[in-house]
Order: sequence, then structure tokens, then C-alpha cells
Amino acid sequence: MSMNNFQPKLDISVDEATGKVRAAYLRIRHGVVRDTREVADGRAFADYDESGCLLGIELLAPCEIEILDSISQEEPEPVRCFLRGSPPRELVLSR
Repeated sequence: MSMNNFQPKLDISVDEATGKVRAAYLRIRHGVVRDTREVADGRAFADYDESGCLLGIELLAPCEIEILDSISQEEPEPVRCFLRGSPPRELVLSR
């Protein structure tokens, strides 16, 4: 996978009453979403364009860091680094 269009951005939704993170979207690159795949039992979803290129990942509840690693295994190192280091702590579990 090339670095074409790598434009990382992190969007976070926060519960105003508690200040807790409710969800996060890690955008990898711009594009039109053609396929959304559930990758962690209602907790994480990955968006892909028509050619199967990863566009972004939505985290709705805590999931294991290994899930992000497996989704990004074919991506260049800067993308893997962004996905590993950017999500809020509340939404990523490590072993």
C-alpha cells in the first residue's frame, strides 16, 4: 500500500456531562466509503473505498490494540504508527 493520500486525522466524541470519550474516528485518507466492515463485535468498524483501500477506523467501545494492528498490517509504517498511537486510552486495550 502506498502513502497516497495519507492525511491522518482524529475526531473524538465526548460525553459533555462526564467528559468521557464516547467514540473516535481515525481517518487515514480521504475517499468515498464503499464498504464498512465490523472488525470487533460492535466496537470497531473499518471503512474502505471501492478498491479496498483503508479510509478510516471508527472505535465505539474499547477494543484490543491487536485489532488495529491486524487492520493496518498491509499499510505503510506511518499509518500503522498513527493507528497505534492516536486513539484515546479509553478506547484501546493492551494485553
